[in-house]
Amino acid sequence: MWDTFRFILPGLWITVSVTGIALGLGLVLGTLMGIFRVYGGPVLKSLAATYSTVVRALPVVVIIFILYFVIAELVDLSPFLSGAIALGFASGAYQSEIVHGALNSIPPGQMKAARAIGMSRFKAIRHIIAPQAMRVALPSWANEVTLVLKDSSLVYVIGVPEIMRKAQHVSARTMEPFQAFATAAILYLLLTLLAIRVLETLEHRYKIEI
Repeated sequence: MWDTFRFILPGLWITVSVTGIALGLGLVLGTLMGIFRVYGGPVLKSLAATYSTVVRALPVVVIIFILYFVIAELVDLSPFLSGAIALGFASGAYQSEIVHGALNSIPPGQMKAARAIGMSRFKAIRHIIAPQAMRVALPSWANEVTLVLKDSSLVYVIGVPEIMRKAQHVSARTMEPFQAFATAAILYLLLTLLAIRVLETLEHRYKIEI
């Protein structure tokens, strides 16, 4: 059991790295698209809505394959970056829905008040609307973190040596799949529980009344 754990453990850092990159990219895309859907013009609203609808309709593994076997061939991306970017692109669609809902929860009078005192729309969003919306979105974003963490196991299909890929190697080498995948399950469980704990702490710290 210890030998299995030692072999799979290096995949833990790969899993965390893929998840971190995917969440960061997803947050940037999701925030932009969410803002476009609430405060953008007709073109930006249509673009953001189409992105969210199309991407959420596709299985994540299909997005991974498209990016790795099509786009990565054109720009020479590694399997690691291909998988992380694909997960980020998928996560961005879900995060855009989170941001969209959070922005809509802010009373419209706040934007009107900000505009009345001479603030531009951009400054009002940045300094007044967005900070409140991000706090409202935190519980839903915490759920997205755990989903992306679990979806990171899908990048094993393109050879990224994360937890799942390492477990697969152990299973094939030792012919003991239960031990290999049970170890992987324990590592995913520990990562998920840690992420939930950290995010619950942040949610409690920044919780506000809207």
